Amino acid sequence: MPQSQTVRRRISPAVFVLIVLHMILGLGAIGGGVMLIADPSGEKMGMPLSILERTFFPSYLIPGILLLLVFGVLPLLVAYALRRQPNWPIAEAVNPYRGELHPVWALSLYVGFGQIIWIMVQTYMMNAVAAVHLGYTALGLLILIVTLLPAVRTYCLNG
Repeated sequence: MPQSQTVRRRISPAVFVLIVLHMILGLGAIGGGVMLIADPSGEKMGMPLSILERTFFPSYLIPGILLLLVFGVLPLLVAYALRRQPNWPIAEAVNPYRGELHPVWALSLYVGFGQIIWIMVQTYMMNAVAAVHLGYTALGLLILIVTLLPAVRTYCLNG
């Protein structure tokens, strides 16, 4: 099969749910990232710069860029790859299951773990926990749980 071609398999309800979870995370993070980049003071989001006292960030610009790229763009790429399963050599380079599973399976796990770590670090730096933190932690956990379902793993098998 030529490298530019993608594999399209029938998706199970579990894979569909995983795609939706990645899209929710991605779209939410793009919104938040763009807002933080547009207003690095955090004022429009009701986040004073004093929240960043325990960090090395002078403003919300860098966290906004990270949010936009890592938890906005990446989950949307994972959602796309779950549906289309393209041949991505860069993704294959970080796939510990080379030859066995499509790299999107590993990327989905990375996003779930990354989301949980991001929120843990954020709550530590803010020295506070808000409802939004609990929601996004739950979203990261759901991404992990659904990725680990047998139906998703079977869908991501190579060959």
